[in-house]
Amino acid sequence: MSHTFTLTLSCPNRTGIVRAVSGYLFERGCDIGEHQQFDDAVRDRLFMRTQVTAPEGVDLEEMSREFAPVAAEFQMTYEFSANANARILVMVSKLGHCLNDLIFRWRAGSLGADIVAVVSNHEDLRPMADAAGLPFVHVPVTPETKEAAEARLLQLVDEYDAELVVLARYMQILSDETSKALHGRAINIHHSFLPGFKGAKPYHQAYDRGVKLVGATAHYVTSDLDEGPIIEQEVIRIDHTYDPRALQTVGRDAEALALSRAVRWHCERRVLLNGHSTVVFP
Repeated sequence: MSHTFTLTLSCPNRTGIVRAVSGYLFERGCDIGEHQQFDDAVRDRLFMRTQVTAPEGVDLEEMSREFAPVAAEFQMTYEFSANANARILVMVSKLGHCLNDLIFRWRAGSLGADIVAVVSNHEDLRPMADAAGLPFVHVPVTPETKEAAEARLLQLVDEYDAELVVLARYMQILSDETSKALHGRAINIHHSFLPGFKGAKPYHQAYDRGVKLVGATAHYVTSDLDEGPIIEQEVIRIDHTYDPRALQTVGRDAEALALSRAVRWHCERRVLLNGHSTVVFP
């Protein structure tokens, strides 16, 4: 019985890379079912995602070790990943639209991931998690307890063996230390008015300025607030008839769409970091 896995890699661009990878896979009886690559001419790097069907008995860890000489020759950063649902931990505060959307897609089997727990600094969304049969962990955060709360968060990531942390409108700023600890495996969502409309009531500010586009940005978490590598953006055109409440409704739709796509693409190994940017193979 065969099984599938995904190989992702990036390296300086040069001739012979695709031949070396495909030759390695062929020699081990693997069949390439999907292959995507991008040659970044500006940075002179190549990015590749290859989905492979392997014969029964193939061990991914062994394949990864045996691939090391090929990777060394081309200075590759690479990963062999089994095609199984990733485990994600979702963090929320009081707004539930993103959590609700993620739960719906998870239960429908279209998220590409399994939600293993919900963590919140408030109790408001416990009923939503309970209704979905998900563990809900309340971790209050105050200026005095912030360090301990973030230590608890990282402990929960380990306890639930979570591959990805999703900040689904979690209204706390993670410290530099925690952001670094979760590098490349934490996704945040925010409205695309940032940084144009900072602070409280951004949709009221947008209404006052007569904006014509409402959007949302899903990005990786970094120590630079809301400036991490962008994975996905959603934009919806509006007009003068939208009051602040209508803007909020449309904005939340955009947030849910952008976040769910970013989570699915990450969990399907379709997102590769490229400096401060990303390469996404949708």
